Amino acid sequence: MSIMINLLPWREVRREKLTRRFYTLLVLALLLGAALGGAIAFYYYAELEAQQQRNDFIRQQVIQLDADIRRVSEFKADADELSKRLASFQNLQNARGATVAVFNDISASMVDGVVYQRLSRSAQLLSVTAEAGTDRQVSEQLRRIADAQRLGTPSLSEVERETDSTRRLFRFEVRQTEVESSNEEVKDED
Repeated sequence: MSIMINLLPWREVRREKLTRRFYTLLVLALLLGAALGGAIAFYYYAELEAQQQRNDFIRQQVIQLDADIRRVSEFKADADELSKRLASFQNLQNARGATVAVFNDISASMVDGVVYQRLSRSAQLLSVTAEAGTDRQVSEQLRRIADAQRLGTPSLSEVERETDSTRRLFRFEVRQTEVESSNEEVKDED
């Protein structure tokens, strides 16, 4: 019988076995850690990508809303401009009737022997240059203008007498007054 002698100490074999096992477990732990880290990084990258998509969508919506706000502002400015124009047209329409009524009052107040040479209107102020035969006709004309419904008290600015004629040239100004009933009459006629 032969005796078997173990030349390798059993402790050394065990140590090598444990060392290999340790390195194997270490490599497995590193691989598992790398895989877990990669999975977490992939998850965070996917979340970041999703958030960036949401942010891009919100930016697009904000840009679209800004454009809508600009369009609404433009529409509002256009509406304001149109309302101003409409008010201007209404004022012109009302003034047209009032102008006709003022000229009707002027023609109704004409005195025999008075001839209007020039009549101008600036806003509510009427300037008249007329010619009359006598001072009495001038006075009567001014009285009739003062009695007119839509005209105020006339202000006589100048009376001239031409040297080669018996006619008198006179100038006066009268302010047009606003009469509520005249506006209602004009509206009723329409």
